[in-house]
Amino acid sequence: MPATAALQRAKPELAELFDAAELGETKARILSAAFRRLASEGYAALSVREIAKDAGLNHALINYHFGSKDQLVIEVLDGANRRLLARQDEMYQGPGGFAQKWAQARRFYESDLASGFVRVQAELWAASFSNPELRDKFLPRLLAWKQRVRDAVGAALAALEARGAPLPAPFSSDVVACWISEFWLGMEFGDLLGAPQQREQHRAALDAMQALLQLLDERIAAGAPVARSRGRR
Repeated sequence: MPATAALQRAKPELAELFDAAELGETKARILSAAFRRLASEGYAALSVREIAKDAGLNHALINYHFGSKDQLVIEVLDGANRRLLARQDEMYQGPGGFAQKWAQARRFYESDLASGFVRVQAELWAASFSNPELRDKFLPRLLAWKQRVRDAVGAALAALEARGAPLPAPFSSDVVACWISEFWLGMEFGDLLGAPQQREQHRAALDAMQALLQLLDERIAAGAPVARSRGRR
């Protein structure tokens, strides 16, 4: 899908990410315009004057409300992240089996890819390599998402242990969460580069995990013991 089409489709989502009633109309317009520019042109080409033009405001208002370009992009990330993390928390805490939640996480990802959020996050990550001040602001946001993954995996493994089938060492929640989060981040970069073969491989890997989780859900629903690793007493 062309970037312009994806951003057109994202307009209702942007209104939810940057709520004028919460932020004030001026800040919401600036943040929405900055998000669109980041998602379509990237961090390196980001221009405060162009953002102000898109928002229909004097560029001096950006400095007044945000102080710097880097603070503006961090607040763009925060505005989006706050709602997306809340969405994830609601999913993890809600009803449904492991496979159902995995499928929902995949739908969230496709939506975030289409809206431009995945690119916005990747742009700030890349810019952080050569910008220590931006890195100091960006890294805690990335780690907050990883902690969400770790918490969800911990809850899943606790459910397995309650069934009398804990995973053997060294398959701790930290290890499994690391596999998931690092795979997901690598997948994002691969998908953003637009390589069809990689996209197919990612989809196959996601499908395989979903099939594994579906099998686990079916065993739990049937009251059958979850198979233990060979050799485990």
